[in-house]
Amino acid sequence: MIWKEILIRYGELSTKGRNKMDFIRRLRENIRHAFADLGHLHIRTERDRMFIAIQDEAQMDVLLNGLPKIFGIQSFSPVAACNKDMEAMKSLAITIMDTFKSEKLTFKVEVKRTDKTFPLDSHAIQREIGGYVLPQYQNLSVKVKKPDVELRVEVRHDATYMMAQVIAGAGGMPVGSNGKSLLMLSGGIDSPVAGYLMMKRGVRLEAIHFFSPPYTSQNSLEKVKVLANELTKFGASIRLHVIPFTEVQVLIKEKVPSNVSMTTTRRMMLKIADKVREEIGALAIVTGESLGQVASQTLESLTAINAVTSTPILRPLISNDKLEIIDIAQKIGTYETSIQPFEDCCTIFTPASPKTKPKLEKVEHYESFSDFDELIERAVKNREVYIFPKKEQPADKFADLL
Repeated sequence: MIWKEILIRYGELSTKGRNKMDFIRRLRENIRHAFADLGHLHIRTERDRMFIAIQDEAQMDVLLNGLPKIFGIQSFSPVAACNKDMEAMKSLAITIMDTFKSEKLTFKVEVKRTDKTFPLDSHAIQREIGGYVLPQYQNLSVKVKKPDVELRVEVRHDATYMMAQVIAGAGGMPVGSNGKSLLMLSGGIDSPVAGYLMMKRGVRLEAIHFFSPPYTSQNSLEKVKVLANELTKFGASIRLHVIPFTEVQVLIKEKVPSNVSMTTTRRMMLKIADKVREEIGALAIVTGESLGQVASQTLESLTAINAVTSTPILRPLISNDKLEIIDIAQKIGTYETSIQPFEDCCTIFTPASPKTKPKLEKVEHYESFSDFDELIERAVKNREVYIFPKKEQPADKFADLL
């Protein structure tokens, strides 16, 4: 096997100051967590790049498939190795460049000679390898500035290392480097996208979902579990808190005028979410709200809803239109699950003409005739918690005998 390691470039992390190594350590631990099934990875970190040692082709394939989803990685490259011998180096260069033989491309050879005892200097190595590679590929032409392919050669003390492929990473910040927040996960298109964008900024997530049986089905809950599990592929586990919300929602339907019932519903959700947030030590609440998208997301509605808490409410989609949100959902793989036609608690008891500009004092007045606090406490206490990603349970070899 020619592949020796994978070189990881940090991107945005490179701009950090004295706490830079904290971000790098977090990225390293996230990579270990994401590939725990591979066993212990040998990872070497430097100030501006990271290296993962490769054991075999199977491990290489798993890493190449998974690394593009890990936040904090700007790009990465498979690195091959050979002996410090010009003939071996030329042969390896051809093996690597064979990957690019199917289309017209510009290229150049870039050499770094870390081992100063090697008999040829950097320019001589560059001429030797470039002069050997170019005549063998009719599709290649030399371009010194910004070529399509840059064959990078580094002569180190132990061997010669080469790479040419640059694979884009997810960018952003390592998950967990910017604290923890609680995501309100409804099962629609928007909230998983909001969770993804916050994870990209380094926020570790737990999620909360409001479940109202028998008005919402088990299928709707399973859909949310799938979405929570999908978000874990970006490098972190997620706990999902499922809130029994039927009692609260029925009381709202009975006691609050229908045109402001959605505002009250969202206010009660936020109160419950805030209590769970406090218990789990999260610093903020994340929602998938987009300004003006529905009646509960006008500026007046958001103001009335926000009034129940002083906790920061993070709304990463606030200025996005629906088509932009759908594009991201398709890219991250949550769209097809989100559009499955299973109702959630936000779609039941929906009033025909909801208030788009509810007055806070009126909403508080209507709510004052009912005791929601006891129901809220009971909902928080009776919640169920699920942990994702789910670990595969080993098959019971005696199951057929029962």
